[in-house]
Amino acid sequence: MKKALITGVNGQDGSFLSDFLLDKGYEVHGIIRRSSSFNTGRIEHLYIEELKSSENFYIHYGDMTDTSNIIRLISEIKPDEIYNLAAMSHVKVSFETPEYTADVDGIGTLRILEAVRILGLEKKTRIYQASTSELYGKVQEVPQKETTPFYPRSPYGVAKLYGYWITKNYRESYDMFAVNGILFNHESERRGETFVTRKITMAVARIASGKQDKLLLGNLDARRDWGYAKDYVECMWLILQHETPEDFVIATGEMHTVREFATLAFKHAGIEIEWQGEGIDEKGINAKTGDVVLEVNPEYFRLSEVEQLMGDPSKAKKLLGWNPTATSFEELVEIMVTYDCNLLKEERTTIVEY
Repeated sequence: MKKALITGVNGQDGSFLSDFLLDKGYEVHGIIRRSSSFNTGRIEHLYIEELKSSENFYIHYGDMTDTSNIIRLISEIKPDEIYNLAAMSHVKVSFETPEYTADVDGIGTLRILEAVRILGLEKKTRIYQASTSELYGKVQEVPQKETTPFYPRSPYGVAKLYGYWITKNYRESYDMFAVNGILFNHESERRGETFVTRKITMAVARIASGKQDKLLLGNLDARRDWGYAKDYVECMWLILQHETPEDFVIATGEMHTVREFATLAFKHAGIEIEWQGEGIDEKGINAKTGDVVLEVNPEYFRLSEVEQLMGDPSKAKKLLGWNPTATSFEELVEIMVTYDCNLLKEERTTIVEY
């Protein structure tokens, strides 16, 4: 039985990857940070109680800033595969916590690689590093490929750039199977509530049910390549099964604006949107009622904006046989809106007994 170690297991990608690997017959070990509040909502279906496992699933406390902890865990588990998904992954917040972001996203990657090397597991353990489309930032060509020059535009992107290059360096220096998956935006019903897509679908659900008046967003013209996270974790696994260690772009090859995402989300909730105005004065109007349900808030604009990101998944399609559009953009939005609408209904129907 293969063993996999997943950092950031309680995140969106970590939870989907755990499901996927368990279905493949793996023994899965996940690392979570200790918190005084519950932070395991996405993986509760995989274990019985705190620090106890369901079949073949184990969770451990750890932190990407703690070298000795990482070495100990890798030494005890001796994983066949490591998926480094842990990160401070919120671009806007990275401007407020640049040093912490560099430590976790950049040096944290080095700690994983160096632990494997120190423990003499170079030939046993394959390492997947979660890279990001934010590496491209101020894009130099469209679409972005594995060979496109990088130009990160945030502390998050810069930290991930170090993670990308140190992974490549250890692969070339120590003959390790260490690879980068350059993931473009991937969303799901398990997406964190502070990310723009989930912020939109949750707000749409509340507006449609009369619990919220309007949604505030930043740059409506920002264009992204949005895919379904559940599809993307399959590609992570395929990259580590490839006969040679190579870096891959993981994307759909399609690009949509934030405005398009919001329009489609409202439509799935039964609200047709009409757009009025331009720039920061642009508003989304409920066509049926005339109510303003979406406005632009300049506070949500980035300090250095990334206007467009669109990946070229040709290499992954050709060499890995991966289907980047197994779930379409329209299906993705519908999945998220339906989930949040149902979640709201469950909250309303919950009966509290005293």
